[in-house]
Amino acid sequence: MSTDKEKTNNLPAPQTPKASQSERFTQMVMNEFGANAGAVSLTNFQRKLIQNYFIKLDATLKENERKRMAKAEDKRDLLAFTWENVNMQKLAVDVVSFSSVGLDPIQANQINLIPYKNTSSNKYDITFMMGYRGIEIKAKKYGLEMPDDVVVELVYSNDEFKSIKKDKNNPIESYTFNVTDDFNRGAIRGGFYYHSFTDHPEKNKLRTFSLADIEKRKPAYASAEFWGGEKDKWENGRKNGKETVEGWFDEMCWKTIYRAAYNDITIDSEKIDEHFLRTLEADVRDNVADRVKGEIAANANRSELTFEDANVVEDKKLTEGEPKKPEASEEKQPGSSVPENSNSKPIQPQIQF
Repeated sequence: MSTDKEKTNNLPAPQTPKASQSERFTQMVMNEFGANAGAVSLTNFQRKLIQNYFIKLDATLKENERKRMAKAEDKRDLLAFTWENVNMQKLAVDVVSFSSVGLDPIQANQINLIPYKNTSSNKYDITFMMGYRGIEIKAKKYGLEMPDDVVVELVYSNDEFKSIKKDKNNPIESYTFNVTDDFNRGAIRGGFYYHSFTDHPEKNKLRTFSLADIEKRKPAYASAEFWGGEKDKWENGRKNGKETVEGWFDEMCWKTIYRAAYNDITIDSEKIDEHFLRTLEADVRDNVADRVKGEIAANANRSELTFEDANVVEDKKLTEGEPKKPEASEEKQPGSSVPENSNSKPIQPQIQF
């Protein structure tokens, strides 16, 4: 008769649970970041955010690949939207940095992931574009003096608005605002934001924007889907004339002022950490073509990004008013982290998700 010990020895070894795709992505990010920027220690919350980056980017790549394949073959870019074609080295550094700031790509309007073809490496660099909520989160975490309240409003022709400026007889900047008819406010005249400080009202700040001021901040290539106007009409993967769409002009005007309200909050130098600095470096490094920047700025304010061809802009003619193109020997492809004259190439880990 076998003993209990013999029975125990005959039992199969317990199976180690297989790591999920998002968990393997998190480990890959840590390995890549450690190889290029030093060891990193992640909080549980940051690990969760990094897994969300995988989920969102995986869905973004699949959607862009679907659109790529839907185009006519002669209009289709040859580079597929797959993980094998992503610059993982750059992605790892940016994912750690933006997750450290606390930006979650799954939540609407915080951070958007835009694949952008880097022709020098024939890989997709992933551009990280903050939405208006992401700018708010950044300001609240790193701001020098955060207001106790931030008010953002549009002013219409039937509204009653008057600014009360600070002067020698009035130590507190303020305003009066009255909506006379909620359902017939008229046309947009402009808008304002107001920073208020409960304990120090003398610091209160009001800034007004005329409609012209708002439209000056409209991206040069703003999407008609959001700002309204004419857009290309596509049928079977080909352009077929123009169509006029109403868009979401009021909402885009409000979000333009909202972004300005939080961008105006001074960053506290003592709060800046290495991850925040890398987000600033990424913004400078990802010098995306002007048309793409406009599309991103408009579409990043929506919960889903669905704009035409923002992923494969290359070899475009510079339009009037754009920055002068550098000499060929000095030119650096938009979004590239490796100069054109560099012999080094990013190491792409052979990882399947």
